[in-house]
Amino acid sequence: MVGLSAVLVIGCSNGPAVSQLPATATTAPTAATAPSAASSGASAEPVASPTPSRTASVTVGGDRPVTVHVPTGYDPARPAPLLVVLHGYGGSGHQIEADLHLGAAAAQRGFLYVTPDGTTDAQGNEFWDATDACCDFEGSGIDDATYLESVITQIHATFAVDPRRIYVAGHSNGAFMSYAMACAHADTIAAMVSLAGATFKDPAACAPTSPVAVLQIHGTTDDTVYFDGGTITLAGGHSMGAYPGARATVATWATYDGCASSSVVAEHVDVDALIGTPDAPAEATVTRWAGCRPGGAVELWTVPGGGHTPTVSSAFPGAVIDFLEAHPKP
Repeated sequence: MVGLSAVLVIGCSNGPAVSQLPATATTAPTAATAPSAASSGASAEPVASPTPSRTASVTVGGDRPVTVHVPTGYDPARPAPLLVVLHGYGGSGHQIEADLHLGAAAAQRGFLYVTPDGTTDAQGNEFWDATDACCDFEGSGIDDATYLESVITQIHATFAVDPRRIYVAGHSNGAFMSYAMACAHADTIAAMVSLAGATFKDPAACAPTSPVAVLQIHGTTDDTVYFDGGTITLAGGHSMGAYPGARATVATWATYDGCASSSVVAEHVDVDALIGTPDAPAEATVTRWAGCRPGGAVELWTVPGGGHTPTVSSAFPGAVIDFLEAHPKP
């Protein structure tokens, strides 16, 4: 990836619509079951390939190793922001980077960057135990919120991390997990990005102790995690609780963050390279809440005609990093 100079390996112990999902992954992890980060395919506007970088590694131990990418120019005297990016059901840390291309943009902005792997279920699919809707279908009870918090703690113990700029982002199951992290560790997470995910259906199930800036990105024709909410069901009948739609998700977080009002602003964001026209490539509309408590912010980027896994535009990584950089802890 562009600007990466080192690698550290760290180990840590509507009435609801139903999306039918295959019971097992039948191809390589990049063709994951859902809610997943499926392979994006060819892009009409390809993201630039990252340049090679020198790497080194250190193993700290544990059975769930994590690779931390360190930007060129990292200076222990200047604490760096940290971005944790989480894959979808049946995906992997390697695959989510191949789909979203956030690593190069993060490195260029001086971020420490990590894409952990979830736990593997009996079907061979990696997952995150996120909310009551997604995606511990077998009831294993893995405490991934505590696991990811311990990952952040270990990275912080090894590198100079700015405690005001710790961020989490995810797609699908990873997006549900990002909300779970914001709920359980609002004192740690400054801002989060959800691509095709949702928060808890019951607002009382989440009790953030401080405001967290939230960006929800969702396609209106997502047939895996529905824009208007629903229930996720694997082929074979495994299902969990219902999840709220995109609008309900951001409205709930606006309440948590003490925001006053929302409006569609005169801005558009280019999320999916295959949607839009040459004259108007930025297809996603932006709904932004105002009057939030310090540290709070809520936005919804609605992608008209967008599906579950976008073919991200070249503008997408920078737009996501822009949102995160604009919302450190106060």
